[in-house]
Amino acid sequence: MMTDPLIVDYDRALGFTIPGRDARGRIARLGQVVAQVLAAHDYPAPIESLLGEALTLAALIGATLKDASGQLTMQAQTQTGIVRLMVCDYRGGELRGYVDYDAERLGALADPWGLAALFGGDAYLAITFDLETTGERYQGIVPLDGTTLAEAVESYFAHSEQIPTLVRAGFARGPDGQRVAGGLLLQHLPEGEAGRERLHTQLDHPEWERVAILGRTMGMDELTDPALTLETLVWRLFNEEEEVRLLPDLALAKGCRCSPDYIAGVLAKFPPSEQQAMADDDGIITVDCAFCATKFPIRAAGL
Repeated sequence: MMTDPLIVDYDRALGFTIPGRDARGRIARLGQVVAQVLAAHDYPAPIESLLGEALTLAALIGATLKDASGQLTMQAQTQTGIVRLMVCDYRGGELRGYVDYDAERLGALADPWGLAALFGGDAYLAITFDLETTGERYQGIVPLDGTTLAEAVESYFAHSEQIPTLVRAGFARGPDGQRVAGGLLLQHLPEGEAGRERLHTQLDHPEWERVAILGRTMGMDELTDPALTLETLVWRLFNEEEEVRLLPDLALAKGCRCSPDYIAGVLAKFPPSEQQAMADDDGIITVDCAFCATKFPIRAAGL
């Protein structure tokens, strides 16, 4: 199938199942979403690439939530690395994220960039599922292993969830400077999905190896090419399968829940004396949102 330059397919996630192989998958591509998130920060190239990949992974994992009002949070943190903290979250198709890093140490970093160079040797990856409908929270924490975030997420699913998983994700800038990120997540689910939010599967199954082998053939250039529809990519991978069921696609958008009313509501939970202690000489409490790089000036109670 040929690339169609008239097609622009991004900012959505597409789910699918392969019943004969007891597998499910998600494929996602971000365009305007990743551009809008990055536009709030002046990140250098390695941090921009890291966050672009992380947002894609958050979209892939978050899109598997059956609780439409649930939230997925992915956090990587270290005490000694150049990147001190990276956070992304997903809720209802909305994504946000930011990176806290040491700019001076990053400037001295030589090529190539990798997780070990950016995070050091004591980093960990935490993935948290908050299910609003039931009030349940699940969290898994694993060492930040691998050379890419995609490999670290694979390790998370293998060790924390015991789900055989293949993850591929990439970030690229087009000739016109356009930022595009794309990713693929495949999982082996021989016990099915019905009624289960956290899935436990057998780790050895002959059908899974074929699915994983096919998934590894997906190139980063394909995942980040908006002229290739997500449906086309699924077809390229699994057109020889007896049945592939496409699920309803999911629109993705940039979403930051900060607003003057929201911030004021949070501050209102503090007694006036504590609000006044946080305020400046003019009685203003300035709250800085790391996600959208916006400052919210709120007048303290009683001032």
